[in-house]
Amino acid sequence: MSDQEHTYDYVIVGGGTAGSVIANRLTEDPDTTVCLIEGGPDDRDLEHVLRLRDWLSVLDGELDYGYRTTEQPNGNSHILHSRARVLGGCSSHNTLISFRPFAEDLDEWVAAGAEGWDNATVQSYADRIKCNIVPIAEKDRNTMVRDWVSSASEAAGVPVVEDFNALTSHGGGFADGTGFLSIAYDPYTGYRSSASVAYLHPVMDVRENLTVLLETWVDKVLFDGDQATGVSATTKDGERITVQARREVVLAAGAVDSPRLLMLSGVGRAEDLESVGITPHHDLAGVGENLQDHPESIIMWETNERVPENTVMDSDAALFVRRDESDPRPDLMFHIYQIPFDDNTKRLGYDSPEDGYAVCMTPNIPRSRSRGRLYLTSDDPRVQPALDFRYFTDPDGYDEQTIVDGLKIAREVAATEPFKSWIKREVAPGPKVRSDEELSEYGRRAAHTVYHPAGTCRMGAAADDGAVVDPRLRVRGLKGLRVADASVFPTLPTPNPMVMVLALGERAADLIRQDRSAEKEESR
Repeated sequence: MSDQEHTYDYVIVGGGTAGSVIANRLTEDPDTTVCLIEGGPDDRDLEHVLRLRDWLSVLDGELDYGYRTTEQPNGNSHILHSRARVLGGCSSHNTLISFRPFAEDLDEWVAAGAEGWDNATVQSYADRIKCNIVPIAEKDRNTMVRDWVSSASEAAGVPVVEDFNALTSHGGGFADGTGFLSIAYDPYTGYRSSASVAYLHPVMDVRENLTVLLETWVDKVLFDGDQATGVSATTKDGERITVQARREVVLAAGAVDSPRLLMLSGVGRAEDLESVGITPHHDLAGVGENLQDHPESIIMWETNERVPENTVMDSDAALFVRRDESDPRPDLMFHIYQIPFDDNTKRLGYDSPEDGYAVCMTPNIPRSRSRGRLYLTSDDPRVQPALDFRYFTDPDGYDEQTIVDGLKIAREVAATEPFKSWIKREVAPGPKVRSDEELSEYGRRAAHTVYHPAGTCRMGAAADDGAVVDPRLRVRGLKGLRVADASVFPTLPTPNPMVMVLALGERAADLIRQDRSAEKEESR
């Protein structure tokens, strides 16, 4: 096994949503060299990845790391946490639902010590995003989902929204509403406008200062004292390589693999590292803590007639409800699925309707109060980390009640015309499950994830001992090392977070360039 060495100005670990952005922006300067390292293959010739309608076929396959949660005391212990193993990361894996972040969410970040991440600043970076984010095209809005939007508006007493992002781009957000979603896609072809499509495809094999190493797994950050100097990795052929960074190493491997890589490199809570045989290099207690998600449950019906086939990705509309009048943000969200989203209902013994005759609603918790942690069980990089989300363990029972309320509202929507005419019968949990206690038991056992893990390397102020990175995304107590992905979120944004991750990538590139310019000034 040979050990080759390569040297670049910047080494970015993770060619996903944020990493793609940073690699593009830094290599706009032809004098800056970047090596982007991605654990999965190129997506440019993968039709089932590029065609958005096929997103479900990518989950739990060869392009999925397939992480799973630990035993959950109050929730479902059998959840697959899909993480993409392909260029573009989860933007090549997910439905590309795109919401600008809410002003109140970012106010919370600033209050938590994330100086410089205020709404005006973040929205200015969201304006730069290259992905083609547009409302779902009229041709892709089928009659059943149109009827569902009408019924959701009537049953929940909320307005129909034509473009959710128009409400957040310059204001604060929205309190409630229902309507078709905005997504990052080409409405003419149905292809993704993922981070890799928008930021990497136009410059790969064009910019000589950008090197992309594919199917290469990074297992350690290298240090000289407190200075990060590069990474060690293994190629798909089993070859060990060392990739050196003259200026910085940027971890953009996601909320699971960025903290995992830090811990494998000896950065984390010292006693936890020692317990699995890792020699601590830098004691940093917050690594892996503050694990968050958007948990959801499901209610499923059988339809009277076949579900229409014109759809972008089988989940084309959403409903937002505000129960708490003291907060201007919605606190309950629903997607409609035009498919039997039945992994967990089958496990509970429910039969699914015949193919083409199922529709679901998935009430989810926009601002879950439960917090978990990610930790290592071995010093072997091949062993997956433990993901203990601690679903439904918040002491006041807020998360549990949100799901119960969501199942009740979903039934109200299904009992309202014109959507009511599509419904033949409720399949899961079934009409006999009525009481709050029964709905809670079912809702928690059938719970799933919206695939939004975050917070495991959270940013905060200098005096915050639990913060992993400072507001400039630099790892505390170390030099030449940043984290730039959803792991740095102090709290998870209310809606789907992809736009926030893209904006974070845009801002991270600016912060890196600003700090480099400051260093040059100081050296003069």
